Amino acid sequence: MSAAAAAWVEPSLDMDKLSYEIFSILESKFLFGYDDPKLLLPSMPATPAAPRIRSATSGAVRVLSIDAAGVDFAGAALARLEASLRKQVGDPDACVADFFDLAAGSGAGGVLAALLFTRGHDGRPLFSVAEALRLLAKHGRRLASSAAQRKGILAGLLCRSGGLLRRVFGDATLRDALKPVLIPCYDLATGAPFVFSRADAVEADGYDFRMEEVCAATCADPAAGAAAVEMRSVDGRTRIRAVGGGLAMWNPTAAAITHVLNNRREFPTAAGVKDLLVVSLGGAEAPASLGKAPSLLSVADIAMITGRAQADVVDQAVGMAFGERRASNYVRIQGCGATERGVESVLFQGRKLSEQTNGEKLDLVAAELIKEHERRKRSAVPTVVLKPSTTPARSSSCC
Repeated sequence: MSAAAAAWVEPSLDMDKLSYEIFSILESKFLFGYDDPKLLLPSMPATPAAPRIRSATSGAVRVLSIDAAGVDFAGAALARLEASLRKQVGDPDACVADFFDLAAGSGAGGVLAALLFTRGHDGRPLFSVAEALRLLAKHGRRLASSAAQRKGILAGLLCRSGGLLRRVFGDATLRDALKPVLIPCYDLATGAPFVFSRADAVEADGYDFRMEEVCAATCADPAAGAAAVEMRSVDGRTRIRAVGGGLAMWNPTAAAITHVLNNRREFPTAAGVKDLLVVSLGGAEAPASLGKAPSLLSVADIAMITGRAQADVVDQAVGMAFGERRASNYVRIQGCGATERGVESVLFQGRKLSEQTNGEKLDLVAAELIKEHERRKRSAVPTVVLKPSTTPARSSSCC
């Protein structure tokens, strides 16, 4: 073996050892809920973490995550949740955005998050869930990151001059979001996922993008024939060649949790999963077409299978990370409808039916969201400290 070849091979022994040690830590931490600081590699001393505000009354950061599975199921679930919130608080004008601190959405889920969490001229959410669904129903039967997302639908709703979302959002940008939002895409220019974030947009113009273009980017599904979206930040410095968020991050729940736990400025009390209340919305059951012979599957079918598999892996990993708090702090809604028992992903075991229907889960979630909402009125410790936006709301209206 030449010296050059040996130079490549020999370090791999140490790399294999290092990889094994890293995997052992991750396995113990996330698969078995183990949290022993002795597992830290001696060669990698931990950096002292900045102090967090800790209080018995600090409450929970409320996170909403919406998969790239289309607006049909997620929209119905959010409509049920919003109706339950309004009924329990006795306020007919209450919106989903009033009860969550962060929204993450991929693909069509990103569009729905943008519609619900963008600020209108009156300082309130641009749309309630019911209003958003009526808008989408009026202008298109379905907006989904799936085989139904064909040429022409997105062109009319998103990309074409004078399209629906251009009229809806006007000149609104990420800074005009009422709450932190995370909307992913895949950047062909860098060959890596890119997450549009209000927090980053507030910090620098180079990360602020028009909301209409953000929606177009996360919905640009090449498997459905959509072209990449060429876009620039508001200052023109950052360029992105984006395709759909479903390719990069079908289920954005893990990204949302990571954002909260590493954003100490806006979420000073969030020290771990015990300080979170996460509601993750998946999709309906897979269509029968995905069960046909592999040779008959279309590119769109394969993309959907891959996305759903990725979503289940994220669901399983997040559920294990929550450990014993999974039942109280992490709620995953997916399946067939409000009256049907929900579907849960089980590590190494596939899926199983949950004990409760999706509707029952949503009603319980509404009660927890309201409890946290009321707790904050009595607490002197801020759970969320949003970075202020320096720009006024610039969204338009469309009906």
